[in-house]
Amino acid sequence: MPDKSAPSVSNLRRRAQTVLWLAPLVVGAVLLLPTWAFALFLGAAMLIAAWEWCGLAGIDGRSTRRFYLAFMAMVLAGLWHWSESSWPSLLLASLIWWIAQSLIIPRIQQIEPVAGPRPMLLITGLLILTSTWVALLSLHQIASIGPGLVLSLLILMATADSAAYFVGRRWGRIKLAPAVSPGKTRAGAYGALVGAGLVGLLIAGWLGLAPLGVLAVAVLCILVAMLSIIGDLYESLLKRRRHLKDSSQLLPGHGGLLDRIDSLTAAAPLYALGMTWALT
Repeated sequence: MPDKSAPSVSNLRRRAQTVLWLAPLVVGAVLLLPTWAFALFLGAAMLIAAWEWCGLAGIDGRSTRRFYLAFMAMVLAGLWHWSESSWPSLLLASLIWWIAQSLIIPRIQQIEPVAGPRPMLLITGLLILTSTWVALLSLHQIASIGPGLVLSLLILMATADSAAYFVGRRWGRIKLAPAVSPGKTRAGAYGALVGAGLVGLLIAGWLGLAPLGVLAVAVLCILVAMLSIIGDLYESLLKRRRHLKDSSQLLPGHGGLLDRIDSLTAAAPLYALGMTWALT
């Protein structure tokens, strides 16, 4: 989610220009592609994110990065062709990992810089990125409403981000995790949760759920927004350890792809598990 500090006019212009081509590309892929083609589109995005993740892990060698991308591509192919039955277990493992981070990150008082490679982070990246891919595909493949469910998650993330930014700008005083991300405030986080709850009501209405189902989806969306904040904070933590502002310069005005999907990586597994349960 965006920091409280206001971006410059030129940066806002670059951000807007990027959104003008990126948003239609993503929405078109979600709504128009069959699931197998969406898997390829999303897989390419995960490989770009994996390249950026190597930078956060201190892996500079191109040969090592290429090997990591090749290995992740093989894992994604295996998950698609042979291991769909393992998808819920992978999503649950990712969810448990993010819940653990939600207990750790807010307690961080000081960030120590790190240098050199941290290979264990590559394993973490493998879990995070493959589970994001699986979560979105598990939603997309649901008959008739799958693409709409993926789009609803993206709308949920965008609403939570926007609410956090504007509420934080207007009423933010107390910092949420000052050592990790000084621009984020508790008021902004509350704004994100309220916005997520309202989107949850709209999603439940679209699905035509009974009152209990409406309540369940609204609560789910609030919990998803909570985890999305942790996803944002976790990437901020990794960048601060490396004294990095962005994960890359791929997207003008936005930084890298990881900077755009950090919230989604934490939110997607819970949303996929929760919506699958709500619709059964």
